[in-house]
Amino acid sequence: MEVITWLLESSLAGILVRGLAYGTPLLWGSLGEIYAERAGVVNLGVEGMMILGAFSGFATAHVTGNPVAGLCAAGLIGALAALLHAFFSITLRANQYVSGLALSMFGLGLSGLLGRGWEGIPLERPLPEVTILAPLGFALAVVLWVVLYHTRWGIILRTTGEAPAAADALGINVILVRYVAVVFGGLLAGIAGGFLSVAYRPSWTEGMTSGIGWIVVALAIFASWDPLKAIWTSLLFGVLFHLSFRLQTWIPAEPLQMMPFAFTIIVLTATARRSGRVRQAAPEALGLPYVRGER
Repeated sequence: MEVITWLLESSLAGILVRGLAYGTPLLWGSLGEIYAERAGVVNLGVEGMMILGAFSGFATAHVTGNPVAGLCAAGLIGALAALLHAFFSITLRANQYVSGLALSMFGLGLSGLLGRGWEGIPLERPLPEVTILAPLGFALAVVLWVVLYHTRWGIILRTTGEAPAAADALGINVILVRYVAVVFGGLLAGIAGGFLSVAYRPSWTEGMTSGIGWIVVALAIFASWDPLKAIWTSLLFGVLFHLSFRLQTWIPAEPLQMMPFAFTIIVLTATARRSGRVRQAAPEALGLPYVRGER
């Protein structure tokens, strides 16, 4: 009864605002992953790109005193990390899943090494939690949806992910398109990580992404690779994360902290069981390296 009373007394607007704060990096990261996977490239290195973005964003913002410069640096580092994944998975045609996992481990290790001595230092001029990145993320999702479904570039991107051989036959540079999509995804993931360290929790802590990158990968699937659907899925998970802290008065912290991740597993399991709907939404050539001349 006490829990119900607390829920009734809690402001719905307040819960949504806090959920929006956490949902912002989820949205930016999932939009980038959606575009990379639409081009046919799975990137499980989101966690690594985000943590590198978080460290570089904090370090730059602390040194320059400019949090916007920190976000720009975070995006740049995320893009460079994604370029590394693109080189191995697209040019060298290495296993995309292995390359992504390696990138995550590399990012976590490198950020932990470089971040020694930076922990515990507060950022003097942080951005507010609900900053321009929140509405900008919504606008970006709409723009990316329009580009994906109503422009020539969107057709090229989707064709590259669905039938790369056909795209190649039409004169489309499949390799270039995939590179651009993966690097773009890394740019957004880096910005998402930077948001964590210059706005959401304005400081640097080793491993501060805490598995958010894996949720981002799941959200791309949960949203059926649709930028507009990524808006409400990110907000939903943001609210769940916020509630996992608010309910700790009555429920032990450990199971509550697992709630967003457990819900991710439940959603993916339920999604996988839906009759062919997700399989139809997934790009046909997702995860498959393209070799010219092979079909």
